[in-house]
Amino acid sequence: MYDAVVVGGGPAGSSAAAFLSSKGRKVLLLEKEKWPKDKTCGDAISGKSIKIIEELGLIGELERADHALVEGVTFSSPSGKVASITFASQEKGIKKGYVCRRQVFDHIVWKAAAKAAEARDGAEVVGVLRENGKVCGVRAKIGGREEEFRGKIIIGADGVSSLVAREIRGSEVDPAHTCIAYRAYYSGISGMGNALEIHFVRSIMPGYFWIFPLENGLANVGVGMVMEDMKARNVNLQKAMLEVIEKNPLFAERFKSAKQLTPIKAWSLPFGSKRRKVHSDGVLLVGDAAGLVDPFSGEGIGNALLSGKIAAQVADEALAAGDTSESFLARYPERLWKEVGDELERSYMMQKLGRHEWLLNFVIAKASSSQKAREAIASTFSDEEARKGYASPLFYLRLLLS
Repeated sequence: MYDAVVVGGGPAGSSAAAFLSSKGRKVLLLEKEKWPKDKTCGDAISGKSIKIIEELGLIGELERADHALVEGVTFSSPSGKVASITFASQEKGIKKGYVCRRQVFDHIVWKAAAKAAEARDGAEVVGVLRENGKVCGVRAKIGGREEEFRGKIIIGADGVSSLVAREIRGSEVDPAHTCIAYRAYYSGISGMGNALEIHFVRSIMPGYFWIFPLENGLANVGVGMVMEDMKARNVNLQKAMLEVIEKNPLFAERFKSAKQLTPIKAWSLPFGSKRRKVHSDGVLLVGDAAGLVDPFSGEGIGNALLSGKIAAQVADEALAAGDTSESFLARYPERLWKEVGDELERSYMMQKLGRHEWLLNFVIAKASSSQKAREAIASTFSDEEARKGYASPLFYLRLLLS
């Protein structure tokens, strides 16, 4: 019997296991794949992620690992205008961003959790145990045979297709709040700098195309679109991605000598613009299992790490009180949505605004020609109050007058 069994060893599960173990709790962390393992993703590590990584004492490990530092974002509009925006200065407390392959980053967080918790990779959870209707453990395949593990609390961190989540809320996928993305690694792309590149290309609107720099001249290249829009437009997103690379005048020359190093892989991102059920009797859901991906940027690592931390706090309190009921664990969604709810709602609003080609053309054209406009947009990457302005007509009036 464990205090908690965490299903899934990605950032959310490893964060939950590390924080809960640090409180003296007996935690088992199960990961179905063997390390080193890959996770299809954009690989950008947000400021929110860095804050949690610092709390876990892992910033030095990240600095020593293979990664790229980024100091800004380059946007292009459907009309072809390009604007490069530098993040706010170090004096304002803003750090550079990181891009780190998930094969590297996830392993860093896993190893930290494995030092404190009992951690097993190659342990695929295939079923949930119940007693008197309440989830009380899991069945896992390890080395070709099944074993049972019981826990007072089960933390589901097993991704977008979470088995634990299906147990408490079913398996419905909402196309309006789910994104489909494709990604491959490339080398030899010309014109690479130290900025994230986000390109609003007309042929894949209302999605976007990205190029993120990695270590040693590598790049993460991908495209994403909301599932509902893909179905409505009958888009073959992988084909659309390759057409952008091969035929779009902004990119064809840059990719002329580039080499595709990995197959193009697809994955789905459950946007936090829809509040899903994230707890039940004896169960908490974190990361993609909870559906916490930012609906504008597509970034999910920060909220994954944060949800793991909050789940650990609530689990510790429930164990101390001897009460793992649904009503006691309700403090988890309360705290979670208090932390991320407003931000996710604003990002959803920004996603909707980003569907308007004329608005993207206006904002990016203005940023390409106006230092004040670039500074206004740069502030939204670091200042929560400034980010709220994106949803206000006054923000666009200021851009117009800048």
